[in-house]
Amino acid sequence: MSEVQVVDRSILARARGLVALMRPKQWIKNLFVLAPLVFTGEFMNAHAVQQVVCAMLLFCLASSAVYIVNDIHDVESDRRHPRKSRTRPLAAGIVTVPEALGLLLLLCGLLASALLLQSQVVLILLAYLALNLAYTFVLKHQPVIDIFVVALGFVLRVYAGGVALSVPISSWMFVTTLCLALYLAAVKRRQELAHAGTDGRRVLRKYSVSLVDRYAEMSATGALVFYSMFVMSTRPELVITVPLVLFGLFRYWYVVEQLEGGESPTDVLLADWQLLTTVALWSGACVWALWPQG
Repeated sequence: MSEVQVVDRSILARARGLVALMRPKQWIKNLFVLAPLVFTGEFMNAHAVQQVVCAMLLFCLASSAVYIVNDIHDVESDRRHPRKSRTRPLAAGIVTVPEALGLLLLLCGLLASALLLQSQVVLILLAYLALNLAYTFVLKHQPVIDIFVVALGFVLRVYAGGVALSVPISSWMFVTTLCLALYLAAVKRRQELAHAGTDGRRVLRKYSVSLVDRYAEMSATGALVFYSMFVMSTRPELVITVPLVLFGLFRYWYVVEQLEGGESPTDVLLADWQLLTTVALWSGACVWALWPQG
């Protein structure tokens, strides 16, 4: 192999490492920004779609910036982790810390330029960044608080979607989002504890599987109840989606309990065809039920 080919492969590997550092697969979480677009029935309004999609893309940049800060902060501990030492670009030595900092500055510059487009959304992004910086350096070591911080990130996504549309968000939607996110975060902690014990995260030493099981069950019940109340009180035409939500919760718990998934909600969703089908049917049912008349 020639020196040129070696250099080309090295550059390609580094470029892939920088992309992986941004964790684009995790951007699926930012679809929560689109929730107000669906529930307000504004999905046929081109301007509304443009505004919300822009807000979602800004959250993709912000979440990637958070991942980079987290990886830089945890690089030494990740190098000692059996899985992260191979999958995290910094820990694996594919990307250097200065290169990661350069990418971080680029993302921050792009977010700053968004002040000209969506200044109100950028304020929410600043709150999201501040919350996650506090999480990275302090709050992720505090039991219960760590789960709530993760969940609040999803609530901020929904709020950003409402702000981008300039429409108020139902209190039912906020509390439903919070409960659903608490459910996913609690299940993630459960699986980390069950598979890696207390070595994966320091905070796991203060949890037990039975405790986070109860957290997950309470949160799932709350998500179903509050979603149903939101539908009955605000959008009764969406009653057809309640069984789909119930099935989705059941299926997700089945994947966690029987198939040992759940440590990464994104991986579970993308790998399980029944969950993907349920999400697609739920989305289609929402659009069909809220399609503008006339």
